[in-house]
Amino acid sequence: MSGMSAPGSVPDNLELAALLCSRVCHDLISPVGAIVNGLEVLDDNPKPEDRDFALELIRKSAKTASARLQFCRLAFGAAGSPGAQIDLGDAQTMARGQIEDGKTTIAWNLPRLLLPKNRVKLLLNMLIIAQQTIPRGGSLKVDPIGEGEKMSFRVTASGLNARLPQNIADQLSGSQAPAVDAHAVQPYYTRLLAQACGLHVALVPDGEAVVVTAS
Repeated sequence: MSGMSAPGSVPDNLELAALLCSRVCHDLISPVGAIVNGLEVLDDNPKPEDRDFALELIRKSAKTASARLQFCRLAFGAAGSPGAQIDLGDAQTMARGQIEDGKTTIAWNLPRLLLPKNRVKLLLNMLIIAQQTIPRGGSLKVDPIGEGEKMSFRVTASGLNARLPQNIADQLSGSQAPAVDAHAVQPYYTRLLAQACGLHVALVPDGEAVVVTAS
């Protein structure tokens, strides 16, 4: 099947790259499409109130697209040389731009320091997963596990009707993992990042909350 690995199979490098590109495009289609719609309204010589609405739509959507591009560049992209380090303060800024939207907030309890880029990429991907467990919004609390360059992370998602998507949990654990398609590639990629850091990432319930840990 196009765009999907056979059940239980592992995507090769080319397929993994294609699936990640599909994921990034999915994140950008909505705000870029809204910009195009706003420009089409302006092209039709609108009434002043429609023009104001179109300009506000373009302004808001451009800001969203920029925030998502910056986040995706760090979460999925090369982001510097293989041995590069990334400032957790920069990661926090990008995470807030991507995730905080009036429904979801982040409580960031990490110190500001430089960490190897794969650990920071892992953290950002853990936040994406945690956000998916609270579809109606809520809070994401980010705490450190350990300290220094070997620091790992715990992200606690709390919100109304928080849920644990079993397919994502299976993809993270690698047990009975479903086929890797454009929807499943992000948790699969998160597992690869954790392995590259010598860590194991897990998604588990914790009372009425859901927790993503890398340890």
